[in-house]
Amino acid sequence: MQNLLPEPPATLLPADAEAENALAKAAETGTAEAYKKVAGEYPAFSGGWAALAADALDAGEPVTAYAYARTGYHRGLDALRRNGWKGHGPIPWSHAPNQGFLRCLHTLSQAAAEIGEADEAARCAQFLRDSDPAAADALT
Repeated sequence: MQNLLPEPPATLLPADAEAENALAKAAETGTAEAYKKVAGEYPAFSGGWAALAADALDAGEPVTAYAYARTGYHRGLDALRRNGWKGHGPIPWSHAPNQGFLRCLHTLSQAAAEIGEADEAARCAQFLRDSDPAAADALT
């Protein structure tokens, strides 16, 4: 059966050049402390939380990764809603400011799987694919 309702427009988060620059500088060192500084200075910026979550997961700390990813995920949901997202519709990976949220969603799925939350891991993986299949492909 064909869906006759139009798909909602893509949600494009606004750029935050200051936070992006801080994250780029933190990435030069690649330390958790540098990423914590970004998250502390720009708590609404999902990119900082995504970097912390990925770093924790790489360090074998799935509970910490889960906490960081969940924080970035919720901060990203807040930003999406402020920018017109109604709980569904595309969140394009190709739009760089969306990538922090999408990375948090991906890492949340991974961390959930590692701590035995299989249902949440599957929901997050599906949400990522529904948001933009290109994001799921790029991150897996």
